[in-house]
Amino acid sequence: MKRSGVLAVAVAAGVLLSLRQDVGAASSANSSETYKQLNLFGEVFERVRAEYVDDVNDETLVESAINGMLTSLDPHSNYLNNKNFNDMKVQTRGEFGGLGIEVSMENGLVKVVSPIDDTPAAKAGLKPGDLITHLDGDPVQGMTLPEAVEKMRGPVNSEIKLTIRREGRDPFDVKLTRATVKIQSVRSHLEGDNIAYIRITTFNEQTDVGLNNAMKNLKQQAGNKLLGVILDLRNDPGGLLDQAVSVADAFLDKGEIVSTRGRRSEDAQRYNARPGDIAAGLPVAVMINGGSASASEIVAGALQDHHRAILLGTKSFGKGSVQTIIPLPGHGAMRLTTARYYTPSGRSIQAKGIDPDIVVEAAKIEKSPEKNDKVATASAPKKEDPSDGSPEQSTVDPSIIGTPADYQLARAVDMLRGIALFNGRVIN
Repeated sequence: MKRSGVLAVAVAAGVLLSLRQDVGAASSANSSETYKQLNLFGEVFERVRAEYVDDVNDETLVESAINGMLTSLDPHSNYLNNKNFNDMKVQTRGEFGGLGIEVSMENGLVKVVSPIDDTPAAKAGLKPGDLITHLDGDPVQGMTLPEAVEKMRGPVNSEIKLTIRREGRDPFDVKLTRATVKIQSVRSHLEGDNIAYIRITTFNEQTDVGLNNAMKNLKQQAGNKLLGVILDLRNDPGGLLDQAVSVADAFLDKGEIVSTRGRRSEDAQRYNARPGDIAAGLPVAVMINGGSASASEIVAGALQDHHRAILLGTKSFGKGSVQTIIPLPGHGAMRLTTARYYTPSGRSIQAKGIDPDIVVEAAKIEKSPEKNDKVATASAPKKEDPSDGSPEQSTVDPSIIGTPADYQLARAVDMLRGIALFNGRVIN
């Protein structure tokens, strides 16, 4: 593309942008400034094409410029080329190839939001809050998030080495083998024959169906004598908004679930619950931690505000922004932050997270070091400030979630049994 062509594109873009301005003097001033900025872009583009040390593909330059514009807005906005757009659509259907890790960007490094259960990332012991500094020895600094994600993906059974920086220890390498990640987003079992335990690992297109099936099966297994329900959202990075609404709706008879508010007041949306409670009024405990983000926080916030559930665990991640996928015909799509989530009481989730009603740190059961003390004690990570929401100190090893070694789960079970005893229910 010759420089004149570049400037022609810039001028055309400027004309399109100018149509969005209000009529009047202010519009003329804005349009004039827009032309200047687009001319600057054309000048830089041409200089790079003509003088950069290596020959660079025009498409690569334009895509990088677009992605740079979007990623500068916030860590969750970015450009998706055709391949990445198709990958994203596959992921929301519940099956994709890769490591099974939800990530974001922080200070130029890839930050682990949450590893997904039963994936290479979870099996390798990655934890929420881990920072990935190198991929196969190449520094992450300077990469965009999509570029880093693309590098982490690859053929099934191929290996990749991640260099991890984790608070409290020296950087270390982890070697993972890529796999086809099939996400069963809902897992369940009975705790002690009468407590329904339901874990949601992500919110994909099958989550609401999985939740209803799990609840139905657990009721049958318990002979319809359930005492309570535990909804485990720990390490759940989120997913589809409509699925979050459906999950919260399943436990609510009425009222607002979540609202989204964007730049224009007329674009605000409210999602309300419909009659029907799959738990039939049984007490509900929702478990959250520093790896619970986005859709998980919507569910937790709605059930907390309506006093339908008691939240137990540690503060959630704090991702309360809405990303809209805008297809660009022939050029993939753009993921753009267009609104923020608010709980029914009007709380913003963004950068604040959801505080649990009962703080229970991730801990392990171990014997007391005293020779004569035979009492088992709970050992939790030490924190100077229990409200700081540090992911490293407020998450649980994915390998023990839902097992007898899960200290937080044991506390949730105890709480529900206590409520049942207080309410006069029979405990076998």
